[in-house]
Amino acid sequence: MNWTENISVLTVFLQGLLSFFSPCVLPLLPLYIGYLSGGAQTVGEDGTVGYQRGKVLTNTFFFVLGISGTFFLLGLGATAMGEFFSAHRVALTRLGGAIVLVFGLFQLGVFRSFTLSRERRLPFRLDQLAMNPLTALAMGFTFSFSWTPCVGPALTSVLLMVSSAASRGEGILLIGVYTLGFVLPFLAVGWFTSALLSFFKKHQRVVRFTAKAGGILLIIVGVMMLTGIYGAGGNLGGATSGNSQGEEKAKTEAPDFTLVDQYGNTHTLSEYRGKTVILNFWATWCPYCVQEMPDLKEIYRAYGSNEEDLVVLGVANPKTDEYAFANDQSLEFVENFLEKGGYEYPVVMDVSGEVFAAYGVTSLPTSIFIDDQGNIHRAVRGAVSRSSLYTLTEDALKASTPKLPEGESHRD
Repeated sequence: MNWTENISVLTVFLQGLLSFFSPCVLPLLPLYIGYLSGGAQTVGEDGTVGYQRGKVLTNTFFFVLGISGTFFLLGLGATAMGEFFSAHRVALTRLGGAIVLVFGLFQLGVFRSFTLSRERRLPFRLDQLAMNPLTALAMGFTFSFSWTPCVGPALTSVLLMVSSAASRGEGILLIGVYTLGFVLPFLAVGWFTSALLSFFKKHQRVVRFTAKAGGILLIIVGVMMLTGIYGAGGNLGGATSGNSQGEEKAKTEAPDFTLVDQYGNTHTLSEYRGKTVILNFWATWCPYCVQEMPDLKEIYRAYGSNEEDLVVLGVANPKTDEYAFANDQSLEFVENFLEKGGYEYPVVMDVSGEVFAAYGVTSLPTSIFIDDQGNIHRAVRGAVSRSSLYTLTEDALKASTPKLPEGESHRD
């Protein structure tokens, strides 16, 4: 392994570590501890309350195993199983949202407020399920979907690195390193459960507050997953589609459209035949979309401001009187947002949402790379880093005809 590969491995590990400390994971840590340690309590002769470390570690191990399984399934996007989970991501997310919502209601004490007889009629007991290693495994798999808004961009970048890895083994290694960085803190929490829960017991007011706050947060996350709003921060799939090196796949023609941009100019996709096109689907309320926009602006300028081989088009879905349930704010709001942000590349207004639907956009941001023949070269769902965006752009340009000599760039 050379020094560049060492840097990649270190970077991926740090991304996994930082994902643990994201606002979707860390604030709910007391909840995870409570679920995974339930029923493992012991009382010493002096009255000291402790927890069976082996039992808690077992539950924590299965919990992180569920998380790891999700990441590895997504990393194996070229396999039938990986494609299945990617294709059914929306359904799995809805199911996960329902489960997360139930956990949130339980945490708020809604079930405890029922009469004892009605409570016994529930098909399962959450407090008992938490002690089941198989349930801990399912929890890890389920909660990994609720973390999507925070870990999505980092995981997407890792998956892009995996897709461009020199070998399948190297790709699996990168996924493993990211997963290791993400789950090690969980295992540490499992090891020090007694100390952490003792701290919470000494500060019972804080515990009551965090339990209720955590329950509310779980309900919010569950509702967002059920309604599909959660996808705004990117998605776990982060998967890329299209032709990869050494593979022969049927090309899919990009759906044509004619839309007007913020300047009043009309754009018809088919008129850009002979050029590579980037379609970036976004919204003003999506933080990861906004974070990615300066990089798109830089790409737009670096490759000739749509006058050369590359065309950059944003795609927004603003509300109008006719389409009041569109994805974004009003047309005027979106145009002012673009002007204030200094985003001069054209953004076409898909007021009806037909273009969003035609390209199967279920999460934001989504970037579609179209080759010079009008075929979809690659689809990236989720935000990517600046360097990854340049790599994806060069890859799409090199896939167009005529191809550049090896080692040359369209920016040279």
